[in-house]
Amino acid sequence: MAEVYLGQDTRLGRQIAVKLLNTQLAGEPSFRQRFRAEAQAAARMTHPTIVRVFDAGEDTFLRPDGHELIVPYIVMEYVPGQQLRDIIAEGPLPADKVEKYMSGLLTALEYSHRAGVVHRDIKPGNVMVTPDDEIKVMDFGIARAISDTAGTIAQTTAILGTASYFSPEQARGEQVDGRSDLYSAGIVLYEMLTGRVPFQGDSAVAVAYQHVTEMPVKPSEINPNVSPAMDAVVMKALAKNRDDRFQSASEFRRVLEDAARGIVPAFADELERDADKTELFGAAPSSVSATEAALNTLVEEDDRGPQTRRRPPAMWLWGIGLLLVAVVAAITIWVITLPNSRNELIEAGVQVPDVTGQTWEEAEATLTGLGLVPQRESVTSETAPPNTVTETKPGAGLNVPRNQVITVLVSTGPKAVVMPTLVGMTEQRAKETLEANGLKLGSVRSEDSPTVPEGTVISSDPEGESEIAPGSSVNLVVSTGKVTLPDLKGVPLDDATAQLQQLGLIAIATEDATCPAAEGSPVSSQSVAPGAVAQRSQVTLNYCTKPAETATPNPAPSAPATAAPTATP
Repeated sequence: MAEVYLGQDTRLGRQIAVKLLNTQLAGEPSFRQRFRAEAQAAARMTHPTIVRVFDAGEDTFLRPDGHELIVPYIVMEYVPGQQLRDIIAEGPLPADKVEKYMSGLLTALEYSHRAGVVHRDIKPGNVMVTPDDEIKVMDFGIARAISDTAGTIAQTTAILGTASYFSPEQARGEQVDGRSDLYSAGIVLYEMLTGRVPFQGDSAVAVAYQHVTEMPVKPSEINPNVSPAMDAVVMKALAKNRDDRFQSASEFRRVLEDAARGIVPAFADELERDADKTELFGAAPSSVSATEAALNTLVEEDDRGPQTRRRPPAMWLWGIGLLLVAVVAAITIWVITLPNSRNELIEAGVQVPDVTGQTWEEAEATLTGLGLVPQRESVTSETAPPNTVTETKPGAGLNVPRNQVITVLVSTGPKAVVMPTLVGMTEQRAKETLEANGLKLGSVRSEDSPTVPEGTVISSDPEGESEIAPGSSVNLVVSTGKVTLPDLKGVPLDDATAQLQQLGLIAIATEDATCPAAEGSPVSSQSVAPGAVAQRSQVTLNYCTKPAETATPNPAPSAPATAAPTATP
């Protein structure tokens, strides 16, 4: 019916599962329309037990002869783990696993039925068991999209591979509801308990006929470890008339959990009485060659109790048998012609080469040369050198269309480690911390610091909290516990005091009366010589304070004496 690929959502950076349905399923517009509608309904369901549907649509490929091939696809949540089918193949499951897996399956059905979505194809192949041992149910809506399509091939595909899990009403072509899913869930429970399905035959027709006509053997008759309580739960779930089954998934789960604790359900005695009555018809034929008398008996048995509609008796069942024979013939024709369509699709594409171990540049050239579109994605690797390819998605050997985007995983080397914060540690403590984190001590450089104590780390390269490769060397800057005192002679007192404060030194100003004062009070001398000094040292700054001397004015020069004239008597 389909092929499933592991994909990469490049926009959101997550892994996804991409299911490509067979091209012949898209032959009719009615299927494509129904498929889109059902995918939209499934996409609305968000529950931990249900595989999410992210997108759906169809892609068109051009064959060499110019003919277009339409490939419907559905994009789903990628769930690691294994299918329940593969687990059951190893034999009957332990009682605790049976309860846990069935409880998860019924929880998913309870949610979907409340949302108005009937699965129609419950089987172990549609149930995933995650690595955490939780259940995820997938493919909601796909079965309905196929079975509601008018095309013959689409109708036959609904039967292919699922007849073992059909409800009687599905085999009769009637409308189905949530109770049909519960019947199929009962088949899954039966298979988990016994390791086999209750009805087996040479063809899908024979198996489907048994669902309508025959009562299954109790699980305990195949596996003696099955309790009477669990027998009753299984037989209730597999009632031919849907009104006699569990009416909801929550009821089924509640009774199942009680049976797992050894509590026999109240309806067990009633089931025994019904089984005794059914023994009268125990020889019901298991093939389409059954006698008309047996078919009439079957119809009378099936018509007991409330019915949603009246059905003709034996001739109606004969018609179903003939229809199923035609279905098998159509399946055979489809399977025979299927490989041709697949080959045509493959021939239109190319095979992804193995570029593991090449550099990114080499791989890019190789893929581009084949008509593919390489897209780089960085990953860490403990073994692959940086810039070498570790893997491609899709993987080597797969056939893909030309112009397909190939995600190339390129190594960035080992996974980075977080650099520890070393500032404030002693050199010895920093070294021990680096070794504990798989790192090495590189160079150690000393540097003066006004505040960091001697022998303490001032900074590291790389810095703390950054990501670095394992085994990298880390360089440290360690405090000397000293500061460099500058020559402050001639510097104004206020500026010199500010410089000492910035260096964490203690400034003491002292007047120097031996030298004349000047503007700004420049430092005339300092008590500690310039150079390296201990942190918090005291430095005395001397500044000139002697007043300037006042000059005395010289006296004015006297006039020269002149002799007075002598009078002559």
